[in-house]
Amino acid sequence: MDQHKKQKPGRWERLKDTYRLVVMNNETFEEVGSYRLSLLNVYTLISTFVVVVATLVVLAVYLTPLRETVPGYGKVNESSMLFQLNQQIDQLEAELQTQTLYTENFRKMLAQEESMDPEESAPPPAEFPDSLLNVKPIPEDLQLREEIKSSQKVKEINPVEAAISGELKRRPEELFFFPPVDGPVSAGFMPDKRHYGVDILAPKNTPVKAAMDGFVTFSDWTRETGHTIGIQHDHNLITYYKHNSALLKKAGESVRAGEAIAIIGNTGTMSSGPHLHFEIWYDGKPLDPSKYVKF
Repeated sequence: MDQHKKQKPGRWERLKDTYRLVVMNNETFEEVGSYRLSLLNVYTLISTFVVVVATLVVLAVYLTPLRETVPGYGKVNESSMLFQLNQQIDQLEAELQTQTLYTENFRKMLAQEESMDPEESAPPPAEFPDSLLNVKPIPEDLQLREEIKSSQKVKEINPVEAAISGELKRRPEELFFFPPVDGPVSAGFMPDKRHYGVDILAPKNTPVKAAMDGFVTFSDWTRETGHTIGIQHDHNLITYYKHNSALLKKAGESVRAGEAIAIIGNTGTMSSGPHLHFEIWYDGKPLDPSKYVKF
């Protein structure tokens, strides 16, 4: 065997061998461009491209909602999603219970009072300064609320659930009603004349306050009573505030005793001057508010 015979190059050396890639015009054979390449450069370029594409895919799956489509990966947030769904279900059940209770009480009321037909279009609500729409309780009111809570030792419960289940249900004379407005009573409770509440006189732009804690079940315009708001309380009580010039709360909102819910006014065909018509209903029957509230 000839000692001077060249040995075959190794694999690594073959990878480093350079080649020239020439780009020519097919018709004129004119050289357009030429590039020096090696197998090592080609492998490096392909490997870099694969790594970049793989990195982009991993980031897309990790940082976007696509991760939910990966089997086994989306279970990480399953518990939090179930918790949110349970919260939404509880909220819907509470709203359904509120509407059910309100419908039942309203059915009882229909046996004694005719339903009110709403007018197709209500007049535009009156405009008031922010100082009237955001009424803060005075220190005396806050002190009175604390005294009532400490004397009665009322447990913090959902008023709708308490009304349905009957838990801690009390008679109206055992409860404290916050006066919605302060003023003289111009017309008393006259059920024989279908006047199921009392009319209270107060100056123009006086805020109307909630008599007890509860949920607003009705907040709209009616032809006879104008801007009207109804609140469902615990112990199966409902209060109505009628003939307002503006409403500050919407149906479904929760309110606290003494919180401003409307502005006194003179709206509706049954009103002849600025006043508040205030009603209390217990188990679907009207009560004389003057026996439970000191105006």
